[in-house]
Amino acid sequence: MNKLPIQCPSCESPLVVSKLSCNQCDTEIAGNFTLPVLLQLPVEDQSFIFEFILSSGSLKKMALKMKKSYPTVRNKLDDIIEHINSLKIT
Repeated sequence: MNKLPIQCPSCESPLVVSKLSCNQCDTEIAGNFTLPVLLQLPVEDQSFIFEFILSSGSLKKMALKMKKSYPTVRNKLDDIIEHINSLKIT
C-alpha cells in the first residue's frame, strides 16, 4: 500500500483528506478533514516516534538502537516536539 502523502506534489501545501471510504460496504464520507498531527510529520519523524514508543520512551534505548549519542537523540526529539507545536498552532 502506498504511503499517505502529506504535501501537494505541485505546490507543497498541506493536503487535507476529502473522502473516506469503507472497502467492506462501499460507504463513502466526503468533506474536508485535516490529517491528525502525527500524520502531518515527515515519515522519518513518524518512524522515530514509533521506535521511541517501542523503546518505552527511553532516549537511552533509542540512542543505542540508532547508534547515536544521547544528546543527538534528545535534539532529534526536541526538533520533533517543536514541529508538532508549530502544527498545532496553524
